[in-house]
Amino acid sequence: MKTPIHVIFFDAAETLFHINGSVADIYLTHAVQHGFRQTPDSQALIAQAFQRAFRDASPPVFAVTDPKALKQCERLWWFDIVHNVFYRVGMFERFDEFFEQVFQVFEDPRSWALFPETHAVLTKLREEGFELGIVSNFDTRLFSVIRGLGIDRLFDTVTIASLARAAKPAPKIFEIALEKHAIDPDEAMHVGDSVLDDVEGATKAGLTGVLLDRAGRSQASGGYVIRTLEELLPLVMASKE
Repeated sequence: MKTPIHVIFFDAAETLFHINGSVADIYLTHAVQHGFRQTPDSQALIAQAFQRAFRDASPPVFAVTDPKALKQCERLWWFDIVHNVFYRVGMFERFDEFFEQVFQVFEDPRSWALFPETHAVLTKLREEGFELGIVSNFDTRLFSVIRGLGIDRLFDTVTIASLARAAKPAPKIFEIALEKHAIDPDEAMHVGDSVLDDVEGATKAGLTGVLLDRAGRSQASGGYVIRTLEELLPLVMASKE
């Protein structure tokens, strides 16, 4: 980093916080309550189907600006994904009721948990004078999640795909986030758990990309790779020197 970093952006889910349990656990629990016929391999099949449906989905970018219409578009986007999952593993009569319930579950902060070091690292970065932001493909439910987790006040800005009308890894969403801080790309860093969305996306937009690889599985040959957010502190402090 040749230029001192002034702003640090973070991805949200699986970077700052994680789901309690797993998506497959939550889907299966609520689906059974609504008439889904469970088999011994249902959880594994749901997990596989979700990964495929999420990967194949179009970016969560919508040609609307009205808040009510936007929330409806987000809901329909997720409805298609979840419907795709159960189309593969077994549809059931009360699916619509199930979807309404499970969509609300993921808006509930109690369904999520901060990683152990998240709050302390964010607090320390603010104390050191860094501006902080979120750049995420999460939908508008993110605002209630971060409020409930107690980290909303630690961020100066939050930029999400559905409001920005651009999704990672496209440069536009990073450009919109940078504009909010009135800085150049080389003055900013973005931290996330996806090589494509977070590291490659940020790098193409001119930011410093940092991969958060908690499992130590990355085969990345270049750039910055950290195992926990705590490892971010010496990295950004070095940029000031």
